[in-house]
Amino acid sequence: MINHAHCTIESLSAHFIGNKANGQELLLSQHPLGTADEQLRELLLRFFLDAFEANEFFAFDSSNGDPSLNAVHQFAQRIFASRENFHEDTAGIARHLFDQTNHPKIKPGDLYVAYFTGLVLEDEVLDAVGLFKSENKQPFLQLHTEGPAFQLHHEDGTAIDKLDKGCLIFNANTEQGYKICIVDKSNRAFEAQYWRDLFLHVKPLANDYFHTTHYIRMAKDFVVNKLDEDFPVTKADKIDYLNKSVNYFKANEQLVDEEFAKIVFEDEGMADAFHQHREAYTQKHDLPLEDSFQISAASVKKQERVLRSVLKLDKNFHIYIHGNRELIERGFDEERGKSFYKVYFEEEQ
Repeated sequence: MINHAHCTIESLSAHFIGNKANGQELLLSQHPLGTADEQLRELLLRFFLDAFEANEFFAFDSSNGDPSLNAVHQFAQRIFASRENFHEDTAGIARHLFDQTNHPKIKPGDLYVAYFTGLVLEDEVLDAVGLFKSENKQPFLQLHTEGPAFQLHHEDGTAIDKLDKGCLIFNANTEQGYKICIVDKSNRAFEAQYWRDLFLHVKPLANDYFHTTHYIRMAKDFVVNKLDEDFPVTKADKIDYLNKSVNYFKANEQLVDEEFAKIVFEDEGMADAFHQHREAYTQKHDLPLEDSFQISAASVKKQERVLRSVLKLDKNFHIYIHGNRELIERGFDEERGKSFYKVYFEEEQ
């Protein structure tokens, strides 16, 4: 978690990023923004920082793996070394972002670049460079008094609780490409690629959150897509294995690969197949998964949403399975020519 209780915005600049593919312009401001107003500073800190969860971290990358060749890395490095040319460096960042707007559906917006001191991340006080893009304006009303009369006006503005895209570059992990947090509220693939891959060009840092997230995804892929290729399992069986996987992550602080396979799959042949899938999955996705790591509770909570224990039967029924697999049986009614599930329970609620 990022603590900004004693954080200060030391420098702030803003520029407008049009969409080059649609013939829009890049508008560079001539001077940095003033932040002397105390209430304005508090609102800016909320707008810039509240959206960051600080569970998943990234580092700068480049096409040949050398982070020092990354354009945003170079600007951040200059700013950390000296803020004497801060505003000019922010203009360079804006030009680089503008150069990536080659898709006609990328939204134009305001780019803010800020320099923070006093941010606390994992008990360490750090400086950070923040990059924030506001793309969506919202209408709001203002009621003004003009003598004895009232006048109602409307304007478009930025909601401080809805940051569209953000990046915090912490002055840490400097040799490996800094330590970076990212916010991107877009659900569209081309926008995620535009901000994270084309503009920032970052790669995930392999921490506990990273390992937990990708191990759960790998285990789910095995159960959902591979298990029934070699073993006679039903959909209810698959849900049971997903439930066992979640229960393991909730009950333990440390994941041990061999232990996980034995507890969840029990059958030795199935456990061996799981290990083979893990090896193939990590090679395919180029993932440096460890055999043992601390389980991230934040990752488990987030990934649990995708491990939904729902048995969908045609369009008529959804059965949620949370526990004992032995209380549900699958069969086939020859007279009706339909499959069925039999569920045992003690109390109807």
